[in-house]
Amino acid sequence: MHHVPFLVEQTDALIVIDPQVDFCPGGALAVVEGDTVMPGINGLADAFSTVVITQDWHPAGHHSFASSHPPKRPFDIIQMPYGEQLLWPDHCIQGSAGAAFHPHIAPTLERAALIVRKGCNRSIDSYSAFFENDRSTKTGLAGFLRDKGITRCVLVGLAYDFCVAWSALDARREGFDAAVLKQYSRAIGMPLHDGRTTTMLVEEQFAAVGVVVIG
Repeated sequence: MHHVPFLVEQTDALIVIDPQVDFCPGGALAVVEGDTVMPGINGLADAFSTVVITQDWHPAGHHSFASSHPPKRPFDIIQMPYGEQLLWPDHCIQGSAGAAFHPHIAPTLERAALIVRKGCNRSIDSYSAFFENDRSTKTGLAGFLRDKGITRCVLVGLAYDFCVAWSALDARREGFDAAVLKQYSRAIGMPLHDGRTTTMLVEEQFAAVGVVVIG
């Protein structure tokens, strides 16, 4: 049993973001040390009565893939109808080995009450567990959590400064308390043009809306 850094209540849900092969070392969109958080998450999951896992699940040719916009390259930015879109390497394609859950997360997978697949719409990317990137199309997660009587979302997984962060911010937007356990998450840490990184940016956003960062 791993040490849980706070008291877990019945009204807490553990939201495990995208613990997938493609986001771990050797994957198509690898986060440094992404695989190292899995054993700790398994220990945490035992303490929660409600566990939710998200799964990035893109159709081939997704519009967020650089390969869909030649001659664009991964990490270029284009304009989409819903705003700026960062282009990614092809990753987490439906049914592919890279889209599968990392084998080390199996105990948490067994505990999960719900698996939310996101990014299924070819024309809209989806970072958040709650909304697609048009910021209006809902995944249904908020309704599920409300029906379960959940009041706080505790978020872990990959990547800290993208899908975990957007999910935490949207949990607040949907009226839940939100906490991110930093030791059970890893960041991409992309540099921004103003000298900050994506990690610094999301932590400023957390502070502004009351997302608690633990650890």
